[in-house]
Amino acid sequence: MKFRAEIDIMPLKALLDPQGKAVSQSMKNLHLAEISNVRIGKHISLEVEAADKVTAHSKVDEACKKLLANQIMESYIFELVEI
Repeated sequence: MKFRAEIDIMPLKALLDPQGKAVSQSMKNLHLAEISNVRIGKHISLEVEAADKVTAHSKVDEACKKLLANQIMESYIFELVEI
């Protein structure tokens, strides 16, 4: 079976996000002061071949922990969809 994983990786809330802070400040200059607390992360889409959804979930989780996310500074969540 083939699955698509949609992964969102974000900086931990306890850490400063300089990109997000810069964008938040720029919102005021664009007359969008109602928008605040911007946090900027990354989105990764990938496909995984696995016998079932549980195995696919395990493989994607392992990839996130070992390569895609720096768990000291980032958190991640993902969704799996069979394709």
